[in-house]
Parts: sequence; C-alpha cells; structure tokens
Amino acid sequence: MRVMKTRFHLLPVLAVTLLATLSAPSAPGAESVVARALPKVRVAHDGRSFVTAAGQPFVPFGVNYYRPGTGWAPQVWKQFDADATRRDFVRLRALGGNCVRVFLTYGSFCSEPGVLSPDGLAKFDRFLALAEEAGIYVHPTGPDHWEGTPAWARGDRFASESHLQALEAFWKAFAARYRGRATLFAYDLLNEPSVPWDSPTLREKWNQWLARRYSTAEKAATAWSVKPNSVAWGQVAAPPTTNAPGSRLLLDYQLFREEIADEWTRRQAAAIKAADSAALVTVGLIQWSVPSLLPGVQHYAAFRPARQARYLDFMEVHFYPLNKGAYEYAGDEDELRNLAYLESVVREVAATAKPVVLAEFGWYGGAKPRFDGGRHPAATEEQQARWNRRLIETTAGLATGWLNWGFHDHPQAHDVSELTGLLTVDDQTKAWGREFQKLSAQFRERAISPRQLGQRPSLDWDRCLTSTKAGNDFREEYFRAFKAELRK
Repeated sequence: MRVMKTRFHLLPVLAVTLLATLSAPSAPGAESVVARALPKVRVAHDGRSFVTAAGQPFVPFGVNYYRPGTGWAPQVWKQFDADATRRDFVRLRALGGNCVRVFLTYGSFCSEPGVLSPDGLAKFDRFLALAEEAGIYVHPTGPDHWEGTPAWARGDRFASESHLQALEAFWKAFAARYRGRATLFAYDLLNEPSVPWDSPTLREKWNQWLARRYSTAEKAATAWSVKPNSVAWGQVAAPPTTNAPGSRLLLDYQLFREEIADEWTRRQAAAIKAADSAALVTVGLIQWSVPSLLPGVQHYAAFRPARQARYLDFMEVHFYPLNKGAYEYAGDEDELRNLAYLESVVREVAATAKPVVLAEFGWYGGAKPRFDGGRHPAATEEQQARWNRRLIETTAGLATGWLNWGFHDHPQAHDVSELTGLLTVDDQTKAWGREFQKLSAQFRERAISPRQLGQRPSLDWDRCLTSTKAGNDFREEYFRAFKAELRK
C-alpha cells in the first residue's frame, strides 16, 4: 500500500562506516536469547513453493504489521511498544498467522548516510525476539519514507548512483548483522517500487541507452519513423505521457525504464547475497508492474516480473480490487471482474516459475469508509471476509503465500487501510479474522498443488506499454474467459 509517494554525495567510506557500526555490540535492550528457534525457510526443490529446513511445506500466511494509534503513515519504530507487539503476535499466532511483513524506515534506521541507528537496531532486535517467541517469521521491507525522508534520501532513488551505493551499503551491513537468523523469512527490497517518468539523472541515462541501442540519430529516426533532423541526438527528452499505440519511441522509453529497474534490483540483491548467501530476497511489486490496468502509460512501474525474476529468489505482488474503479460490493459481476483481473495479474507473476507471495491484499469491511472523500458505500464484515476468501481461493496454486494488509483496522488512515484488519481497532476479531483462521488451518504444513488454468488470452505486454486501451481490452477478454470457465 502506497501511503505517499536530492541527490547527495556519498562518502567513499560509507560501506566501511556501516559495517563498523553494525559489528559493534548490540545496543542496550537488544535481545540475545530467545525462547525458541524457528527453522530456516528456503525455496523448495520444485522451485515454486517453500519448505523449512526440517522439510515441512511452508506457506507464508500473515499480515503487514503496524499498530493503530500511531499516526498515518504508521510509525512502527518511533512509537514502538514491545508489550503491545508481544500481545499482537500472540493473538496473530492464535489466528494461525505465521509471518509479518514490516517496513524499515529512513527515520529510524538510517537518517544519516553511512550510519545505522543503534536505537532502531535495538528495536528491530527486540521485534525479532518477540516474533520468534510467538513462532512468527519476520519479513522486513527496506528503507522507505514511513517515518520521514531525510534530505540525503530524496531525489531519484532508482537512477542516482549515490543513492544506489547507499542502498548497497545499507543492505550489506544489515544483512551481515542478521546473517543466519532463521526468524527472518526474507528481505523485500522496497514497497511498491516504480521508476519515475523523468528526472535529470534519467534523461542522462536515457540518452546513453539510445546511443548503445541505435548509435546514430539516423538509425533512431528510422526506428521511430521520424525525420533524422527531428531527433536532438544526445538530448532526447522523455516522450509525452499520452497514449501512442504502437509507438516505437514510447516503447523504447518503457524498455529503458525496465533496464533502470533491473539494475536497481540486481545491485541490492547482490549486496544482500554478499553478506548472507542463504538469505531470500524479493521485491514487493505494485500491481501496475503488470500493465493490464494503468491510469496512464507513465504509471507502469517498469518492474517487469519476467526480467526481475533473474535477481530474486521468489516473487511478490500486491493487489487491490480496482477494476473500473474501487470495488464497492455492488454485485456479482463487479466481484467477478475484480477476481478475473486478480487472476490475470498473479498469472503473469507466476509465469516466472518461481514461488509467488501475494504480499499485500485486502479490502474494507465493518463500516462506511472515509477514504476518497467518503464516497464509497458501507460494507459489512461478512462482505470483507467473502472478498478476501475468494481472493485466496482464486490465486491458490498460482500463489503460495498471502499477507493481509494490516492486522487491526486503522482509523487514522487516509485510505482503505482504515477497515482492512483482521481485528477492529479495539481488538475484537472481525468476520475476516475468523475466516483467516479457518484458511490458515487449511494451508498449515501442506503443499499447495500448482493451479492449472483453462483457456485464457495472452497479454500483449509491449502493446499495453503504449496504450491503456490495450490493457482495458485485454481485461475484458480475460473476464469473458474467466466467467465462461466458472459456468462449466
């Protein structure tokens, strides 16, 4: 869930400083002894699921963790409450949860480049110990804006060399500190990364990319079907963010953005593996990483699953029911259209032949929501539970793990998070919490058989990168095929 979305000069000694910081003794309050050890999770030999070191099938089934009453964006670390966290973990485990995804932040872990905060690390140590005590795995998602973005971390964080170096150093140090800690399920490089459309750094790299691909203005002009004198070679701007079906120039720019995303992922994954070769690495893809629904061509995230999979141990994708606007429980067809869209997104990610975790999902229930100016109708807890159950049923076998967005409802939220929890804000179990508990029992220590889909249309990926209509047409065709199979 995206709640809000300057270049700096990195000191040459950044990596050394980080490693020195983290090799120091743990800060006061850090846990050194835990109640019990969890077995390490790895990718199974089939390449599409997870098992523990003991050989048991493992299905990540849990929540994205933050607490109500801590502001929005929620401040997990600045307002860290160990006692409340312990209670939450015990409660989650009783509901069958076995994994929490939690956001690391610039504000608590690396407010200054080259230095990781001892206070933040001590809190994370404590968090790990509490999770292990409860029998829950931790899935940290690395550093982001949730508790403020310092000046050094602003600007183009996907193409800026200084930022890339800072992230590499962060991960090398962080992963080295927690090397071998089995409680850590996996590292998620970032929540919903998306390469920006334009920046000074991107323009420079775009022109370098063109020089490698075409070498001359004349060759580029031929590919783009324009006159050579219309190409400002070496100073080619980003194309307009308007639909241009079949445009080679627009497609080239989207492919260039994919290359930026690839390099960003490659470098960070390599940094983690250099510190802990057994660590699992993934990245939490926004659903606009699959271009079948884009508000505009510029919203394509450029993190193409088929390309990203080379650098990752498994795939993650997030999904919210946004087909033709936000899902409002308006009827069976509305539900089916969103389920068809869901299946089409997860299918594309699963085509990488790696395990897939739906690392964010959910929708509202239990009251009338306030987000989007309060324009959405009220929904019951039972409607929320039905949607989430059907989401899991639809994706089981394409995905092999699910993490709900939020544990509690969060009334301070400015989006759907206000009503997505398993629990109400005052700790009452919602209908979705009870359904979650039933589903968790179904997946406990059981392998999930691969899902075989019936006839479905193919996604013309490149066409969708230049035309939002192409994505709309694809979803309509997919819906017809999805609906026809249900009738059989």
